[in-house]
Amino acid sequence: MTKHRNPAQKSSIFSRGSYPEHLRITAILRKETVGGVLLLAATVVALILANGPAADAYFALREYKIGYEPWHLKLSLGTWAADGLLAIFFFLAGLELKREFIAGDLRTPSRAIVPVAAAMGGVIVPALVFVAIAATAGPEVLRGWAIPTATDIAFAVAVLAVVGTHLPSALRIFLLTLAVVDDLLAIAIIAFFYSGEIQVLPLLLALLPLALYAFLAHRFSGFFGRKSSAAWLFLLPLGLLVWALVHASGVHATVAGVLLGFAVPVLAARAKGQPRPDDGAHDGLAAILEHRLRPLSAGVAVPIFAFFSAGVAIGGWDGFVTAVSDPLAVGIVVALVVGKPVGILLAAWGVTKATRAELDPDLSWTDLLGVAMLAGVGFTVSLLISELAFGSGSIHDDHGKVAILVGSLLAALLASIVLRMRNRHYRRLELKEKVDADHDGTPDVFEH
Repeated sequence: MTKHRNPAQKSSIFSRGSYPEHLRITAILRKETVGGVLLLAATVVALILANGPAADAYFALREYKIGYEPWHLKLSLGTWAADGLLAIFFFLAGLELKREFIAGDLRTPSRAIVPVAAAMGGVIVPALVFVAIAATAGPEVLRGWAIPTATDIAFAVAVLAVVGTHLPSALRIFLLTLAVVDDLLAIAIIAFFYSGEIQVLPLLLALLPLALYAFLAHRFSGFFGRKSSAAWLFLLPLGLLVWALVHASGVHATVAGVLLGFAVPVLAARAKGQPRPDDGAHDGLAAILEHRLRPLSAGVAVPIFAFFSAGVAIGGWDGFVTAVSDPLAVGIVVALVVGKPVGILLAAWGVTKATRAELDPDLSWTDLLGVAMLAGVGFTVSLLISELAFGSGSIHDDHGKVAILVGSLLAALLASIVLRMRNRHYRRLELKEKVDADHDGTPDVFEH
């Protein structure tokens, strides 16, 4: 039985969503946990190789070029990882955001406003913090202003798994949504500020296969739902063509991944006159592609990118001290550790004041502080922006990557301390979310 809220009663933020959404987010984060462990392992291996006897072989492998030269696709393995494999990562980000706003809990504006506002605050404030600290270092260093703006969900979820926190479902959904919106804001920043000289003709030509891709995806979504293998036959070649043309245009190729993700239908086709179910179900082609591609992204694409991108020759303790004392590095670390949580908290607080809403009674601002600190774990996209801003292997890129590692680890450590302090409370909430007194298959707290 559903409770009806008194109109005079204040609304709450970070309240529980629907049970189907809870199950879906839990499944996604379980896969991201595995991906986060692989991401950390790839990073450690890259750092060991880059600073050991095999350093020359590692850097030679990263710079080894393969591909078809006439199509301007003879790229280094590191570039293939950044431009190619990360397109899969951003494709999933586009899918996830569209699904949330079309068929997820965020289709309700009152639930969408908090993570969207928090993501924007978590982008703007760290950028301002970085600029304030690195302003005296010159315009070249200021090109890295966007490095501390992203949140790495795989890394963040891996931290949750390691520290053993039982974070409530509402906060897990908030963290995932925040990270996805962050990624989309980051790809917009990349498209507008870090793309090369734009070639108009390839960009216009990319619209043709993109339009055909979108038409086929929507027109035959019901057919693909019954026989999903057919989707690859039609859509994969078109997707690769869109990617190649966007790459040739000078716009960063990962933008193509987001556009292709947005073009996929969320809900399956229905018979004429049949009403659309309003139960939050995700049964369209988007669900099929996400189910198949998320393991590839989390388990292969992102770890391989981290392997090629995170390998920095630190140069021993003296080199480390030199790197972290660089104004560029100081700006990144402070922006991730301080700027990110401050931006998120200010935005969330602003929403509560503007809408006269209150935090859910089961949660406190300390819980939001812990999640906001965890959002300071900026890794995958931050590494990408560092390379785009300064060029792979440059001194600024090396110092930026050291700062990303240090800032992400500090953010993870501080978030772990705060969240562990509340872990006993989270355990009680977890037990509460499992009680099903009426045995109808849905925990009681999700029915109110």
